[in-house]
Amino acid sequence: MEMVIDFPGGAKVDAHFGEFTLKTDQPRMGGGEGTAPTPFETFLASIGTCAGIYVVGFCRQRGLSTEGIRIIERIHRDPLTGMIGTIDLEIQVPPGFPEKYYDSLVRSANQCAVKKALEHPPVFNTFTKVVEEANK
Repeated sequence: MEMVIDFPGGAKVDAHFGEFTLKTDQPRMGGGEGTAPTPFETFLASIGTCAGIYVVGFCRQRGLSTEGIRIIERIHRDPLTGMIGTIDLEIQVPPGFPEKYYDSLVRSANQCAVKKALEHPPVFNTFTKVVEEANK
C-alpha cells in the first residue's frame, strides 16, 4: 500500500490512498483552521473504528443486529508526561442483546488490526529523496 501525503495550505495535511483523501488540520490555537481532525485524532479514531468493524463482523456472522450497539473510546493520559497511558473501549449493547456473546464480542474487538499494530509496532524508515518536477 502506498499513500501520498501533501500539504494543501496552512496547517492542513492530506493523505491520498486508493480513491480516498483523508483530510487533517490543526485547531485554531495550533495554527490551523480547525476544518478537520488532527492527525493524532484520526489515529485515535482508527482504534475505535477498527474495533467496531470487528464487532460488526461478529454480529453479522451470527445474524445479530448491531442496532443500539456502540463503542465508547476513552483516552487516559499520564498527568506527568501527557502521553496516553490507557485506552478503554467500552462496548455498549442494548437490553436484550444475548449475554452469552458479551465475552466473544470483546474478543472480536480485540482482534483489531490497529490495536495489534500498536502491540507489535512496525519499524519506521524516514528519509529524504530529491524528485524531479516531471515525476510529481
